[in-house]
Amino acid sequence: MTSKMVIRQPQPVMDAQGSDRWGSGICDCCQDIPECCFAFWCCPCFACITTKRYGQCVCLPLLDIFGIIPPINMSMRVSMRQRYGIKDTMCRDCLYATCCASCSWCQMSREMSERKIPIVLISAKNT
Repeated sequence: MTSKMVIRQPQPVMDAQGSDRWGSGICDCCQDIPECCFAFWCCPCFACITTKRYGQCVCLPLLDIFGIIPPINMSMRVSMRQRYGIKDTMCRDCLYATCCASCSWCQMSREMSERKIPIVLISAKNT
């Protein structure tokens, strides 16, 4: 008799709790004026801090310096939309990342502060 071992890694599952829209608009800087000023005057530092809070490499946003469309800003927006179940378009993400970088980082920071949804592994069990 042979035994067969099956190993499956648990996959993270996000349960969308809340709205399917951004919690604040791209230009809602009045919701957190100190944060908005920090993002405006020192966007690279603010982007690095926001990226670290999101759980990614702290130096990742520095790669945005080398392109016309900031790839890290755009990918973070897309990732955040996926994580929080926000319905929007990649075209709009591209537009905001390119034309309104500091506003885009502020919006993502406000979204993380507002939602505070931890990543929870569901149905992770030993078999």
